[in-house]
Amino acid sequence: MKIVIVGPGSVGLLFVGLFLKSKEEVWILDRDASRANRIRKSGIRIEGLTSVKIADPKITSDPDELKDSDFWFICVKSYDTKNVIKKIKECVSDSAFVVSLQNGVGNVELLAEAFGRDRVLAGVTNMGATLLAEGVVRHAGEGETVVGRLDGALCVGLKDLRELFGKSRIAIKISKDVMGILWSKLVINVGVNALSAVTRLKNGKLLDYEGARSIMREAVTEAVKVAKRKRIRLIYDDMLARTESVCEATADNISSMLQDVLNKKKTEIDFLNGVIVRQGESLGIKTPVNALLVDLIKTIESGYSFEVK
Repeated sequence: MKIVIVGPGSVGLLFVGLFLKSKEEVWILDRDASRANRIRKSGIRIEGLTSVKIADPKITSDPDELKDSDFWFICVKSYDTKNVIKKIKECVSDSAFVVSLQNGVGNVELLAEAFGRDRVLAGVTNMGATLLAEGVVRHAGEGETVVGRLDGALCVGLKDLRELFGKSRIAIKISKDVMGILWSKLVINVGVNALSAVTRLKNGKLLDYEGARSIMREAVTEAVKVAKRKRIRLIYDDMLARTESVCEATADNISSMLQDVLNKKKTEIDFLNGVIVRQGESLGIKTPVNALLVDLIKTIESGYSFEVK
């Protein structure tokens, strides 16, 4: 089996290290050729709950080298999905499966339009990963990975995926309700990511302050109202309790949005809290806390070039 991880970010690198336990062939596709060369030379290091050193990683910026791959795991930011599709579309074979392990909603639909609904799998993972430096990631929290197909059908790809995860010792659950999966993860991210980026607190620390817990509660409540109005069946009965449990399980993790803010990079706010605000407006549901979080993150992004002296 040949596996491609698209994007050498925190989650992508973590899965590279975990999948290598399966003894399968694992590659990384990086859009940046110079960075790919640097990572190839310096290697990959995973620390924390998982300790792995990869001295000679298989990494390339040329998707033509990967045409015979069986699985393509998309681990890029939501706003990069369209660019990734353009880059790999002609290189994904008819027998290969494309798996999204991304934040937000809308990515799977874009991938399905490009590669076919029967070959795209949606996945969400609750494992915590923090990118410490180029090619260096900390495994900061354990968590289940849930995967399913858009139409809820079972397929050989899911069977092979379960086998891969089993050999890699990664907890996996197959679901027939992929929209429930995606929206459940969205609600969790809505409660954690922007709040952590504004407060600059690790996931676990968000629970130590009543003010932060109050904001989390309101943001999650608004998101649940939107999901219910859309008749999305969330996979957890108590989404606030689930969000808090994810914070506890990934207590030492720096959320992806906080990582972006600390590195002065574009965030995925439009694909997380921004989704709740836009959907709320179309449904006539007020989402003031999520709207405020969107405005705060966009203000932080706009202020990257200014520093207090």
